[in-house]
Amino acid sequence: MIDFKARPSDALLIIDVQNDFCTDGALAVPDGEAVVPLINQLVTQFTTVIATQDWHPAGHSSFASSHTDAAPFTMITMPYGEQTLWPDHCIQNTHGAEFHEQLDMQHIQGIIRKGFRSDVDSYSAFYENDKKTTTGLSGLLHERKIKRVVCVGLAYDYCVRFSAEDAHQEGFETIVLKDACRAIDLDGSADAATQALSELGVTIR
Repeated sequence: MIDFKARPSDALLIIDVQNDFCTDGALAVPDGEAVVPLINQLVTQFTTVIATQDWHPAGHSSFASSHTDAAPFTMITMPYGEQTLWPDHCIQNTHGAEFHEQLDMQHIQGIIRKGFRSDVDSYSAFYENDKKTTTGLSGLLHERKIKRVVCVGLAYDYCVRFSAEDAHQEGFETIVLKDACRAIDLDGSADAATQALSELGVTIR
């Protein structure tokens, strides 16, 4: 149970609660599916609920399999900067890319698909990793007069972190409900996310 009271000007941002990030998925986040019942408790409080969906084409440039002799979870330099290489995951129109079957979808008004351009990865719900290409989410939220963005989902130290950072940069008061997130925690990335968000002024609860 999460003790949180939403305001009419809040938006709940549900990040990447997809099969490939849950148990037995291609890029499983430890205990990832545990966020589902908590998120289902939250969605009824919000008038604006947006979900993101990783939506990669096969052979995406962020996949280790797309690079000769590259191992998953290693780093390479892409034209837009440093990029972690991942196992193939959330490939368009596959079971792994679908939302978790127990996620309450009836309260979700919009779905933002990201990572569908083959040459650039996308962690944030607002921008792809080049920090220039927008998803359109910021404009949508401003049109709805949203003042505060509440972030939940997977993974805390990657897509949740960068979505929260960008929400803050876009002028929204930003909260991360950590109990409704789970982390990959790659080489200390969970603690790094907490530090970065706290220094920026994002509220972590």
